[in-house]
Amino acid sequence: MVGLLVITHARIGDALLDTARTMLGPPPLLTEVLSVPQDCDPEAMLAEARQRRAEVDDGSGVLVLTDMYGSTPSNIAARLLSDGNLRLVAGINLPMLVRVLNYPSLPLDTLADKAISGGREGVLSNPL
Repeated sequence: MVGLLVITHARIGDALLDTARTMLGPPPLLTEVLSVPQDCDPEAMLAEARQRRAEVDDGSGVLVLTDMYGSTPSNIAARLLSDGNLRLVAGINLPMLVRVLNYPSLPLDTLADKAISGGREGVLSNPL
């Protein structure tokens, strides 16, 4: 089963995962969250990200969700790409995370596509 690693500024990832747990119960995927503080040492955070990636990877690959493309959390996540079977999606929101957690048996590439569609479809203008 694909592992899930969420890398975000401050505690954004923790808040999103806590909310998803309230809605869905325990995550069906092996899941880790890495909160990146504003004044972090990026090399230390990269080492921590690698450790957490290893903890959720059973050989099926890891989906990494991060908050803002081009930011420190996103840049740390991008440096993981050279470590192997990993897909990175930036722009995490609650609909994206819920979509991922609702499809735990999908392979990595398909799950990354579900993340993107969930995030995109969860953003609406004048939905009422």
